Amino acid sequence: MTESKGNLLIVDDDVVLAKRLAQSLTRRGFAVDLCHSVQEAFDKLPHLDPEYALIDLRLEDGNGIDIVTHIRKILPECRIVMLTAYGNFASAVAAVKAGAIDYLAKPADAEMIERALLQLPFEEKAAQQDIMTAERVRWEHIQRIYEQTGRNVSETARQLKMHRRTLQRILSKHAPRE
Repeated sequence: MTESKGNLLIVDDDVVLAKRLAQSLTRRGFAVDLCHSVQEAFDKLPHLDPEYALIDLRLEDGNGIDIVTHIRKILPECRIVMLTAYGNFASAVAAVKAGAIDYLAKPADAEMIERALLQLPFEEKAAQQDIMTAERVRWEHIQRIYEQTGRNVSETARQLKMHRRTLQRILSKHAPRE
C-alpha cells in the first residue's frame, strides 16, 4: 500500500483526462478531488483542504489563473501546478505570478505531475524516460477522442478525419511502448 501524500485538487474540463490523472495519482498516494469548471472549484474549495492543486489553464467557464489566485488567498501553503495544452511564455509567467509553483504542458503523465507537485529533483535520466514517442502521443489522442464520443468508432473516425476501418485496426492493437 502506498503511503498518503496528501489531498490533491484537480480542476480540468477534459473529463476523460481528469479521471485518468485522478486514478494514476490516487495510485501514487494522493487523495484526489475532481472539479471540471471554475465555478465548481469555487463552490467546493470552502469544503476542501488540499495541500496540492493541479489546475488547467483554459476551462470552459473561465481561466484557471483565477482559481490559482483564489487558492493562494485562502490556502497560502497549497502547492499549485498549472497544466495546459496551450502553453506559452506569457501564460507561464502569469501562472507563476498568481502563485503556481510550476507549469506543465499537456500531455503530462502522472510521474511528471508528481515530481512538479512534490518538487522532486529533476534527473536527466528520468527526463529522457518521461518523453513520449510520437506513436504514444497519437495513441493517447485517439483514445481520448474515442472516450469522448462514447466509444463510437464512426464518430471518432469522423472527428479524426480517418477511415473507420483504419481506426478499427488501430483500436484493436495494444498501446505502443513508450
